[in-house]
Amino acid sequence: MAGLKEVYEQECIPALQERFGYKNPMQVPRLEKIVLNMGLGEAVQNPKIIDSAVEELTLIAGQRAVVTRAKRSIAGFKLREGMPIGCRVTLRRERMYDFLAKLINIALPRVRDFRGVSRKAFDGRGNYAMGVREHIIFPEIDYDKIDKIKGLNIVITTTAGTDEEAEFLLERLGMPFTRKAQPQGQAQ
Repeated sequence: MAGLKEVYEQECIPALQERFGYKNPMQVPRLEKIVLNMGLGEAVQNPKIIDSAVEELTLIAGQRAVVTRAKRSIAGFKLREGMPIGCRVTLRRERMYDFLAKLINIALPRVRDFRGVSRKAFDGRGNYAMGVREHIIFPEIDYDKIDKIKGLNIVITTTAGTDEEAEFLLERLGMPFTRKAQPQGQAQ
């Protein structure tokens, strides 16, 4: 199986040039980075949960996760400045493509009642954000060894200027989007 980077170079670049009329291959949108984030509000009461989250996110990403800390104190949540409240990983280059291939081909099909990811999660500048409710959909996580099922945020940052370009790029890379809505009165 060809790697996702080869698919981008051989199939996506020509398709994007044809669709959007780019003259130079360097104008074609590309993936910049993928950020994985686990926010753990319950870490305020149980700081040990951060250690397991860091280990699990490291397994998923293939790169060491960094602990994120509170920027300011919030009395209502019993949160003090500097307390650990989550972890994150920023993937670039080869690891980014490897993770995206794993997400598209292995993890997302394991989601219960999966019908595709939403087309509405673009931010207006060509970046895509999605949430995963259960991190156990990734094959690296051993279901018997986890203490608690955690959620995970995934942000795919592209160099595309518009959502339309980014959507076309991700669709060409194999992202399983939900079907586009048919206009009223038209049959398939």
